[in-house]
Amino acid sequence: MDKQQLIEGCCKQDIRSQKALYDWLHPQMLGVCMRYASDRDQAQDMLQEGFIKVYNKIDTYKVVGAFEGWVRRVVVNSALEFLRSQKNNSNVSFEDESIMVVDHRANAQDELQAQDILKTIQSLPTGYRMVFNLFAIEGYSHEEIAKELGISVNTSYSQYHRAKALLQKIIESEKKTVVKTAV
Repeated sequence: MDKQQLIEGCCKQDIRSQKALYDWLHPQMLGVCMRYASDRDQAQDMLQEGFIKVYNKIDTYKVVGAFEGWVRRVVVNSALEFLRSQKNNSNVSFEDESIMVVDHRANAQDELQAQDILKTIQSLPTGYRMVFNLFAIEGYSHEEIAKELGISVNTSYSQYHRAKALLQKIIESEKKTVVKTAV
């Protein structure tokens, strides 16, 4: 089944087409959700919500850009909605500067691997993590981020720079820990 047939099948609510779409894009979209989530279970929840939205909105897809990019945007928006709903149920804020403990079990010979980087990003406070992902990875502008998250452009700038500084601090701290354990 080619991509166009898959899309048409999903528009008709065909279960086989929906499963094929999920099987095809699941690994990539789970990776997207893992960057926004604090753990794998939360990422799976985000992914499930994202695919439900994809199936419900697939008839709005215009063959203007890459289909995978469209799905990615729907999944990112779904992850943001998930985090906003969590924010409303907790005390998470964009000014929260607490740092969760990061447990990296690397040895001195290892460079930071993709999993280590993902864990480091996941250790960021929620507001930092959302802005960092949207700006540095998804390519949103600070104006788009501000609109999407309901914050000011200055808050977006500040959250991004704080996230970047915190990531650098965590990575430097981890490098020192790895060197100490190797000696």
